[in-house]
Formats: sequence, structure tokens, C-alpha cells
Amino acid sequence: MEVLRITTSGSVDDGKSTLIGRLLYDTNSIPQDKLEALHAASKRKGLDFTDLSLLTDGLVAEREQGITIDVAHIYFSTPTRKYIIADTPGHVEYTRNMVTGASNAQVSLILIDARKGIVEQTYRHFFIANLLRIQHLVVCVNKMDLVDYSEERFNQIVTDFQQLLNNAAFKEQDVKFIPISSIYGENLAARSEKIGWYKGESLLEHLEQISFDHADNTHPARFPVQYVIRPRTEAHHDFRGFAGKVASGHFNVGDEVISLPSMQTSKIKTIEQFETQRPTANARESVVITLESEIDTSRGNMLAKPDSVPASLKEISAQICWMDQQKLTPGKTYLLQHGINRVKAKVQQIDHVIEVTTGRTLDDKKELGLNDIGKISLKTAQPIFADPYRVNPANGAFILVDEYSNATVAVGFVE
Repeated sequence: MEVLRITTSGSVDDGKSTLIGRLLYDTNSIPQDKLEALHAASKRKGLDFTDLSLLTDGLVAEREQGITIDVAHIYFSTPTRKYIIADTPGHVEYTRNMVTGASNAQVSLILIDARKGIVEQTYRHFFIANLLRIQHLVVCVNKMDLVDYSEERFNQIVTDFQQLLNNAAFKEQDVKFIPISSIYGENLAARSEKIGWYKGESLLEHLEQISFDHADNTHPARFPVQYVIRPRTEAHHDFRGFAGKVASGHFNVGDEVISLPSMQTSKIKTIEQFETQRPTANARESVVITLESEIDTSRGNMLAKPDSVPASLKEISAQICWMDQQKLTPGKTYLLQHGINRVKAKVQQIDHVIEVTTGRTLDDKKELGLNDIGKISLKTAQPIFADPYRVNPANGAFILVDEYSNATVAVGFVE
């Protein structure tokens, strides 16, 4: 059964947690004992209805303040598909959590309060979803009950949002607009009679029929070596296997491969998974690869195919989202983590900062603050073998780590 990974985003109090809670409720995905606990918790808060947002707001601080702070992952399924939803925070100071929650998503749900329309966080979250090249975008215009289910108001928000789409860098997104009311379940699991003018699918109906190709298999083949297996047993004294997870593309037995950085070549002898030999290893599968000849390959190296070798980069131009309270300025040194490799990197310059509400680039700003997005130039102590993110996301992203505090300070996308 296929798994669809979804991220939710939107501004504060746009109803993300309520939407997810209601979706779980309408699909009978809440155990009876948990539902009773929600009833009791809602009564303690003095509510005369069951607050379904409490399903995802699990931290004490979240329940006390009525906001989402951390990323919560919610699992549920229907007869046709399994779902993993990342409920991400709406506050601007938690934008870094939104980036983390959206990093593996195939669908982005952006909620907009029908009363407020598009606000700053809408711009920011759409920009991040676009930057991450999330293929499917669903814009949920929520709280339609508070605008009397007005078709005119819905159409105005669709028109306003179209301006964002027109200015987007990644224009291949599949975009769907749905008017909903999370608190009453209108247009969530089933079509709403109260929104009769809307002739499209409900949210769940749309999610059920979304088709997505496994794009990782169509990208260039990349296999970062995580561990070299050399058993110390007499029966397997000459065994030498390379364990890891296929980052993108696929490998077949008999394929010629090249080891980076040694540039030595060989052919795949076997592909093994547990005690089973397989003819093919696909993207995101963890396997052990053995080669026909002994070549110089160790942990941190990468196997690729000779006709699609990634560039060896020591000077990197990248878009980044800055995640640290301390501002980024040129000249600072960090640890750049790309896959399993970690190398020292120096920030050469800040090329520009992006004003997310307009999409304009600000060339005069020479520092990045918390949650800012911009383009920088880096120089690394050793080369990394990376692809441009737009070509191969699985091998085109990295993080920057403060070498003293070990805190992740930025996520980057190779240009």
C-alpha cells in the first residue's frame, strides 16, 4: 500500500491541528479511549465541544497556549492508501520547524483563514514549499463558516494566491483550491452540502486520487557508502560488501559503477538485503552491494554510474534557510553535512536575501537573520559530490552545523 507524506502549514490559528484532528475523526482513526480522553480534556478547558486539535498538540506548552510549537507526525490510513501528516507550527519563529517537517513531503497543505486571506506566513510557507519543489500543493481556504460560505470570498483568495503562483520559481506544481470548515468537517472527508457552489472534490477525495511517480528512481543513481562489511568468519573471509541506502536512481546487478573520489570502476556482482539477493536496488532502499573487483571504496565515498557522475564541488552556490538566533555574516566557518560526509566550510559571501512577501532579492543585505532565506557562496575544505537540488533533491541538499555548539544553523540547497 502506498504511503503519502503530507505537510501542513499556514499562519497562527488557521486551523491546521483542527483539520488533522477532524480528518482522523471522520475516517474513524481515533481509538475510543483516546476520544473519551479528548472529551474530558475539552471539558476541563471549559469548551462545550470536543477540541480535536488536542490530538496533535501534544506538548504541555502547546495545550496551554493553544498553538503548535513542535512538528507532530500523525499516521492514519484508508482502504486505498496510508498517510503520514506532519503538523508544523504557524508562528514565524518556528519556521525552521516547518522546513524540517516539509523536507520529505510529497503534498503541501497550506491553510488560509477565509476572513484574513493571504498573510505573511502564507507567502513564507508557499515559498518554502516551492523551494523544496513539493510537487502537489493543496490550498485549503478554512473557516468558511465564518464568512457564510461565501463563494465570492473564496474566489478572491484564489485570485490573490494566483499572483504567488505566477511569481514562483518552480512552476510545475499541481495546485488545488478547496473551501473547507475544519471545525465542522465541511469538505474534509466528504463533500459539503453547505458549500453547494463548489463542485470539486473534498480534501480526502483529492488526496486519495493524487498520483505521484517515484521520481527518486528517475534521478541519477547515487549510493553513499555508510559501512564496509568485512566479516571475521572463515566461511566469509573474502566477503567485502558496501552497506548503505540508495539515495536516488536505481542499481542493477551487472551495472558498471564508479567510486568517488577514487574514480575507480567495477561492476556490481550482487545486491543483498538481509539474506536475500536481489536483481535491483531502488531509491530509499537499504542494501549491501558487492563488486566484481577490489577498488578503493570506504565509508563516506559514493557509488554512481559512469554516465552520470556528480560534480566535485569545493565552491558551492546555494539557497539557504537560516535557523539560528545568531546572524550569519561572511567569513564564518561551519561544518557542512552532505549525506554522511561532514566537511569544514567557510561562508565566502551573501549574494542576496529574499523578501518572501514579494519575491524580490535584496542585494544590499549582507547578513541573514533567523528564518531568513537567501543565496550564499561557500568554500569547503574537501570536495563534496553533489547535484543541483533542482536536478536531484536527494543529493542536492545539506545542513550547516555550528562546530562548537553542534547546533544545526541552516538547511541549504545546491544551485
